[in-house]
Amino acid sequence: MRKLLISVALSASLSACSSINIDGDTWNFFGNAIPNSLEKLPFVYRPQIIQGNLITQDNVNQLRPGMHKKQVQLVMGTALIQDIFHDNRWDYYYGMGIGHIELEKRLTLYFEDDLLVRIVGDYQPLPPIQGEGALKNPKTIIPVPDWQPPRKTLFEQVLNVVGLEDEDGETAQENIEAQAKEAGSDKP
Repeated sequence: MRKLLISVALSASLSACSSINIDGDTWNFFGNAIPNSLEKLPFVYRPQIIQGNLITQDNVNQLRPGMHKKQVQLVMGTALIQDIFHDNRWDYYYGMGIGHIELEKRLTLYFEDDLLVRIVGDYQPLPPIQGEGALKNPKTIIPVPDWQPPRKTLFEQVLNVVGLEDEDGETAQENIEAQAKEAGSDKP
């Protein structure tokens, strides 16, 4: 009798869980609120996570079309993913972060007759600065990532809802620009 009651209670609780319909945004907010707030605590250990092959621009610059698979393997290392169904494709992945993966880089190499023919991914070989194959009119290109405000903790989100939070970066920038315009208009 006891086993019957336990099984009925268990099946009822499991069936109730399957009927709950939570959309992705609600789950992302409430489901990640506690882990995101725990990340900010000072005494919580967050290990550094490094996964995959280290992919650097220097290694990718050494790749040339027509290189044999063995030469590519000497430069890049053994591919993280070598699919037996796609023998002519090697996938390299690199992920790094503290507590969770923050930086991800991918590189896919395609081969024909064991010779490198195409490189796809976050890195592309750059031409040499000097010597054979160098650009005649080099231009300096410096990629600058867009600034992203840091994620707010649960406590900061509550303060924001209540209206007690300090102004964020965008509001501060708008206030500075407005003050600069006012100061400029006061001058004759």
